[in-house]
Amino acid sequence: MTLELGVCQHPKRGSEQDLSSRPPTERKESLDDSVQYVKGVGPQRAGLLRRLGIETVSDLLRYYPTRHEDRRQVIPLLRLIGGEKQSTCATVKARGDTERRRGLQITRVPISDGVGQAYATWFNQPYMAERFKVGDCVYLFGKVNRFRGMLSIENPEYEVITANSEFASSDPDGDALQTGRIVPLYPLTEGIHQGHLRRVIFGALQKYLSAVVDPLPESLRESHQLLALPVALQHIHFPGSHEDLERARRRLVFEELFLLQCALLLRKSGLQAEFVAYPMMLTNRDKIRFLQSLPFELTRSQRRVCREALDDMSSIKPMNRLIHGDVGSGKTVVAALTLFNAVSNGFQAAVMAPTEILAEQHSRVFSDLLRPLGIPVEFLAGSLKGKERSAVHERIASGEASVVTGTHALIQDEVAFHNLGVVVIDEQHRFGVLQRASLVLKGDAGEQKGRRPHTLIMTATPIPRTLALTVYGDLDVSVIDELPPGRKEITTRWLKDRQREKAYEFVRQEIRKGRQAYVVCPLVEESEKLNDIEAAVQMAERLQRQVFPDLVVGLVHGRMGVTEREAVMRRFADGEIHILTATTVIEVGIDIGNVSVILVEDAHRFGLAQLHQLRGRVGRSPHKSYCLLVGHATTEEGRARLQAMVATNDGFRIAEEDLRLRGPGELYGTRQHGLPDLRIADLIRDGNILQVARREAASLLQVDTGLHDVSHVALRAALDKFCGGKLEKFLVG
Repeated sequence: MTLELGVCQHPKRGSEQDLSSRPPTERKESLDDSVQYVKGVGPQRAGLLRRLGIETVSDLLRYYPTRHEDRRQVIPLLRLIGGEKQSTCATVKARGDTERRRGLQITRVPISDGVGQAYATWFNQPYMAERFKVGDCVYLFGKVNRFRGMLSIENPEYEVITANSEFASSDPDGDALQTGRIVPLYPLTEGIHQGHLRRVIFGALQKYLSAVVDPLPESLRESHQLLALPVALQHIHFPGSHEDLERARRRLVFEELFLLQCALLLRKSGLQAEFVAYPMMLTNRDKIRFLQSLPFELTRSQRRVCREALDDMSSIKPMNRLIHGDVGSGKTVVAALTLFNAVSNGFQAAVMAPTEILAEQHSRVFSDLLRPLGIPVEFLAGSLKGKERSAVHERIASGEASVVTGTHALIQDEVAFHNLGVVVIDEQHRFGVLQRASLVLKGDAGEQKGRRPHTLIMTATPIPRTLALTVYGDLDVSVIDELPPGRKEITTRWLKDRQREKAYEFVRQEIRKGRQAYVVCPLVEESEKLNDIEAAVQMAERLQRQVFPDLVVGLVHGRMGVTEREAVMRRFADGEIHILTATTVIEVGIDIGNVSVILVEDAHRFGLAQLHQLRGRVGRSPHKSYCLLVGHATTEEGRARLQAMVATNDGFRIAEEDLRLRGPGELYGTRQHGLPDLRIADLIRDGNILQVARREAASLLQVDTGLHDVSHVALRAALDKFCGGKLEKFLVG
């Protein structure tokens, strides 16, 4: 292709040259070669690339661009538009010159395309004057402005595409990498620049692409029309068209999600095959006893999930089931049924919660549900001391304690169960992998050596489907997708700081109707530092003295002792306290029906899921309920969170929006689950591909359970690399 005014001859670019078809060099190249030996790197730059996680050639080829810029339209100088970033091609007409003024060094290189003239201009880069020789033909991409009536392309990315200069393109075939094509843009670190990284990756593709082995079986690629891996790698870095780029991305996303699903399904099947549990059957008589003891009717959704859990427990394979649903959907009663089933079969059951106040709440709720069936519930937490703690330990060890609720205290070495058969873990994403495993291993001792307890995991917020297939992909997942009858929609309002008095007046009106209220302090640290507690105390005092002097204001926070906290909650439940000032210890589990309004101070400081959890503390009675969010959101994300709260009460929509705003890593702590990082897949954008990958992974593993078939050698090797070279460790969880 030639410019209209024909000065520079454009070289071939993009997919016009298929790197994957070039003949291999004589030496057998390896993708495990150190990146140091790739042309243009060396020891010093290898150290810089290591900061980006690039140590081998394979890492380099898999270092995907975050985005691409289309610089294919090469515009003659006279047609350039001021204020826009554009590409052009021109010839250097004279040596560059550097002007110094007011602490600024301005380097200008005169260029022309035969009719139009312009300057290529750089600021505080005087060395650019020596980068070009007269007659060099250059591609330029940068912002166009005017200087003294002359066009100026400011701080352009450039590429010398003739041999006149020592700075000419290093590619012998004349491929332009910086402009005149769809150009990749990579995440960088100090000392590494886009232009240099593009040249290094381009050179690596030329030299090593023939060594790339495709891990996906050919039949799988053909059935989903996926590019071969060498072609996909070429096109993700240097696509010839947007269609090439999209097909390359689709192939690489599918591969990544397919490997992830293979790993998760292998772990799931491996754990089920390696360990056995005691099968627990619940008689029809006991089922009727349990249902008749409840003060309410189960919803259809609850009944379905109860059947799923009981079916799991009737097998010798350990149950590994996750239950999620909206706030107040009734997950606890399903957990109570599993506890009852365990005790009815002669086993103990344990419930572990991440905070003491939530563990206390579970102790009360499970006691209310199981006491009519003659089953006592023990409580064990760090706050129990001395003889009281020792007595609980003894009852657990002897088997006298049938059901135990508690915190991390349950996994201490001195706690020994007699015959633990069921483990319920609440809010599991707030526990580390080892903490969860430690409780499960309490059932693999004594007479039960080699056996594992059935495990039920509850989470108080809905989980987007894409995350259920990734973060919890090695579990069976149950969804409670309907609320019990009588739950009314909560009206949510977002009020600015200046409207705080209006919010307080609304709280007063509700109390006059006989209702009660929560006021939540803006404390987002789970550890609840001392200065946070002081702030909560000060707020409670201010509300009592200045805002509601005629009412009773209480305070509860995580640093209180169990006895003191229970006393406050009992007074609030009995109606002696009108307004309970609280930290986020009330985020989950607290259930007092007379509370009709929750006011969240500095609401913009809370996460979306956390706000939805707080809102779920009201709306638990026939009374109309309200959530007042007071705060001044200064960021776009902060505003989006509060707007989402006002727009919907649907926890599933809230969860999807939270995923979109925060991403899966921050939202559910994927590293806590031992999952590899995703390099290119986006769980929001690629949800459909994820489901196809899950289905194909399950289908393949049905045929070759352990990927030991000779046709899957490359796949297993890729899976091991995907898991950081620790596939065996990943599989045992």
